[in-house]
Amino acid sequence: MPSQHWPYVTPGIPDELFEQLPGIPFSQREVRLLLIAQLRLKPDSVFWDIGAGTGTIPVEVGLLCPQGKIIAVERDEEVANLIKRNCDRFDVKNVEVLEGSAPECLHEIKTVPHRVCIEGGRAIQEILQAVWDYLPPSGRVVATAANLESLYAISQSFSQLQARNIEVVQSAVNRLETRGFSQTFTAVDPIFILSGEKLD
Repeated sequence: MPSQHWPYVTPGIPDELFEQLPGIPFSQREVRLLLIAQLRLKPDSVFWDIGAGTGTIPVEVGLLCPQGKIIAVERDEEVANLIKRNCDRFDVKNVEVLEGSAPECLHEIKTVPHRVCIEGGRAIQEILQAVWDYLPPSGRVVATAANLESLYAISQSFSQLQARNIEVVQSAVNRLETRGFSQTFTAVDPIFILSGEKLD
């Protein structure tokens, strides 16, 4: 159900409509759209977002999948509260925020995921392994990498886990911005989006 802040069924909420905290990362709109496309969601999907940050992905998925269940995992209490505020801001009722560090806290989640997004995290390989154990056949994982080390770690994990239908997308987005009296294009930080499926 669309909210008063975003009365559309189309995903892609502008970044400035979300409440943000200094230094807390968030998925920018264009990258968010690419990431959501890789999730291949269904109306009733159970979705885990690990390292949910500002909560942009849980909010968008919550609006897209009104019969779905979204679990946003975030280790920092202040950031977890920020996710809750952003869900309230957009009248999203199907997001549960779990405060804790992955992968240790994942056993607290009582619903098996159909789709999982992993956004960052120092223990990316351990998180991927743990998630894979919860994932049912045909489950799908999408992970983001902002640097070469994360890209390598995720790729290596997908190989070890024998993930199938692997896709890798790198964003290359430029936004028009006004600077002084002129308009110029500014690059959004590029990011790798990797996805894979568990088929056995």
